[in-house]
Amino acid sequence: MERRTYCVYNQTRECFLSLGITPADTSFARLKGLIGRLRLRSDDGLWVVPSSGVHTLGVLFPLDLIYLDESYQVIHLIEYFPTFRIAPLRVHAASVLEMSPHTIYSSQTQTGDQLVICAAEEMVGRLSSLALDQTAGRPKQAEIELGADETRA
Repeated sequence: MERRTYCVYNQTRECFLSLGITPADTSFARLKGLIGRLRLRSDDGLWVVPSSGVHTLGVLFPLDLIYLDESYQVIHLIEYFPTFRIAPLRVHAASVLEMSPHTIYSSQTQTGDQLVICAAEEMVGRLSSLALDQTAGRPKQAEIELGADETRA
């Protein structure tokens, strides 16, 4: 059976957090989590969904934790969460990303940032549409500025 993976893109900061997030979307997968793994590569992670909190009991390495609401907006961050601990629960969290340490710092992810999580094939289309939306907004701003210049002349 092929392992599903997703990309995580921070739309607010315009950077990727990961290209290899594995969903933990079954009871067994959520229970197992990262237990038994010796390390987590910098581009790997686990997306625990649904979840309002996680633990690192049996996990052998620290993690960065990113709590998300149902629309993938960042509602809470914990950098370098130690092993053998229970993370705080966040009632409004719909899922939690367990990432390698320093992911939050290196991406400058903050509370309120909007993330996009989807398969790599889908990410290309989403980023293209985001780019088109952004460029569509720029000419309107340029037209407004041009109109202001004309009134001054």
